[in-house]
Amino acid sequence: MFGLGWPEILALVVIALLVFGPEKLPQAAQQAGRTLRQLRQMANNAKADLEANLGPEFKNFDPADLNPKTFVRKHLLDDVEGDWNAASAASAAAVPAVAAARPPGGDLGFGEIPPYDTEAT
Repeated sequence: MFGLGWPEILALVVIALLVFGPEKLPQAAQQAGRTLRQLRQMANNAKADLEANLGPEFKNFDPADLNPKTFVRKHLLDDVEGDWNAASAASAAAVPAVAAARPPGGDLGFGEIPPYDTEAT
């Protein structure tokens, strides 16, 4: 739930209890729930309107694709990562067994490609 753990949730409840008091806290929680429900409904309606008005060309449109990080990864880096992974696999196959048995953290030998984490972007 929003990346919050139990200590953070407990701290928020205590702060809310101090700010609103025990009498008004249930009403404040009810209003917050109602507002959250309305915002979620507005977002779903906006998404449905957008999908309805874009036409059949954008049938599989996902608003998350508009995130710059996702857009760059999807449209620019897919080919680069594919080429890099292919080159990495080819060079890993060419590395002698002696170099592969070397403990991690050692120096790279000639022609070895350093490890590459595709998720670390």
